[in-house]
Amino acid sequence: CTVIFTRLATRDLHKPISILFCNLAVSDLFTSFSGFWISMLFITDPDITIFGSRDMLAPYALYTTSILSTIYNLVSIGIERYLAVAESMRTRLRVARNHSIAVVFISWVLAFFLGCLPLMGWNCLHAERSASVLYSPFCVNYLVFITMPNVVVAFLVPLFTYLRIIIILRKRKLRMQACGQATGTYKSAETQVARTSISIWLLALVSYAPFFAGVIFDAANRRCHTDLYPGVYIFRNCTAMLITLTCLGNPVLYTLKLRALGAKLKALRCLSANRVRTI
Repeated sequence: CTVIFTRLATRDLHKPISILFCNLAVSDLFTSFSGFWISMLFITDPDITIFGSRDMLAPYALYTTSILSTIYNLVSIGIERYLAVAESMRTRLRVARNHSIAVVFISWVLAFFLGCLPLMGWNCLHAERSASVLYSPFCVNYLVFITMPNVVVAFLVPLFTYLRIIIILRKRKLRMQACGQATGTYKSAETQVARTSISIWLLALVSYAPFFAGVIFDAANRRCHTDLYPGVYIFRNCTAMLITLTCLGNPVLYTLKLRALGAKLKALRCLSANRVRTI
């Protein structure tokens, strides 16, 4: 919410990357909201989160949609950064605001379509043999269909884009060194991109890899819910907590440079105070 507020209030949305950052914050907000919804259902009726119920379809669908939207946003940000840095003929066209808006729209449409497939009928309310043990009444084949390609996209695309950015910056630095020019700016940019990309990878690994492992276990397992209780469900809850913590890590990595954020909030506070005095 802080990211959304500061970017809307300071009129940063004229930049294409700011649109993607704000949309990432919206995705994280939806993830937190859907996770809170599932937690409230667990508090009121723990059995439906273990054995499954029709009441779980909507919160799980929203949770899946928000996670998919977050993944697509992270991929879009990596591609946008690569296009901004690359200087080949194919990428010389600057990414415009309309391009970012189109990407946001497409990512949400795709996330809603894939996430809401269980609400459209791809669920296991009447086929318990194919039901997921961890996320019943979702079907195991649906979870595999959703998880496999998106995990690959979430890991490989950022790897390619950020490695390409580091390579491009290093080539420019070596070119300037050969010409006897200062290279401090490129060295600083290369270090910053390397640190950011490593942080992104570690955050994605810590948050999504356990969920991926849980889906693999779910697909390979055919035991009853009661046989796996409570250890497997504790693991499931931990993976949900890690994904929720990602919603806090994304703003820190992508937008909330704490000093810059503090300066913006201070400027907004001063602006509000001046308006009150004027009135």
